[in-house]
Amino acid sequence: MGEVAGSIEELVKDATFRGPMNPGSMSRSNFERVVIDGGHYVLKYLSWDLDWVTRVTADISCRVLTLWRTGVLDRLPGRLDHTIVGVAREGEVTALLMRDVSGHLVPTGDDPIPLAQHTRFLDHMAALHATFLGIPEEDQLGLLSPESRCRALSPGTARRDAEAGNRDPGCRAIPVGWRALDEAAPEAAGYACALAADPAPLADALADTPATLVHGDWKASHLGSHPDGRTILLDWAWPGRDAPCVDLARYLAVNWDRLPEAKEAAIERFRSALESHGVRTREWWERQLNLALLDGFVQLGWSKSGDELGWWVERTLPAARELLGRRAGWDQAPVRGS
Repeated sequence: MGEVAGSIEELVKDATFRGPMNPGSMSRSNFERVVIDGGHYVLKYLSWDLDWVTRVTADISCRVLTLWRTGVLDRLPGRLDHTIVGVAREGEVTALLMRDVSGHLVPTGDDPIPLAQHTRFLDHMAALHATFLGIPEEDQLGLLSPESRCRALSPGTARRDAEAGNRDPGCRAIPVGWRALDEAAPEAAGYACALAADPAPLADALADTPATLVHGDWKASHLGSHPDGRTILLDWAWPGRDAPCVDLARYLAVNWDRLPEAKEAAIERFRSALESHGVRTREWWERQLNLALLDGFVQLGWSKSGDELGWWVERTLPAARELLGRRAGWDQAPVRGS
């Protein structure tokens, strides 16, 4: 169980330096550089007002605070480093004190992630899932539900955030992307919009397959590697009890332009990693994979175009048609009106 400081000043009371920093985070959270006993740290502030991801995921209680307070982060496999060394809660603001690992993060840019590093990421993702496989439903309390995961980046969520007076660029891009998706792939857009509005059919279908703890956002900018090979996994804003392949689908969706191999090869690599960690996949793999890719498309299909969009449409339409029936694809008004 992680202790929670009652104030930010208490959390950093031994600091010899504090200064602002701008890490380029899409979440727009506030950050500080901190030095304590000669060690370099990053102080991250999270709240409803500061962070649009907090708002779109309806993170009222602060999920990373829940993971810290309940000791879940202490149970991560040793291959993963979340970097958090202290947490404070002051009013509605949560502050995370993290070791500064910026020198070991995946470099920004368009270069492919090295194959060896990509392989470790998938292996360590599988280790996380094997560690928490079969997580009880009650352990989902305070975390992101599968339904909320699907709704988070929907047209309706973006509209409500704008109506509340928020103008974050990340959220403003969502309705533009959904309209572009409707124009490029109207049938797929219709299914995605229907499931974003009512995720229950997809969530229920995924619930019939094995569940685990998922991080929810294995984006390159959240990842890195220590010299000893351990994976750095930052930004626990999307954690929940969900299907292992949900993490895989998100990894493929957000890192599509930096993958060192074809998506199908990465999929097989992840499955092999699960098996190597003792997870038997034969009875449920295809079903869960197809549904999780559809889940990933509901979340991020609006950000796709060209051949990348074509891959996702081809891969997810069969599962969408099976789940909802062909009728859902004919009326796209919710997308166009977003």
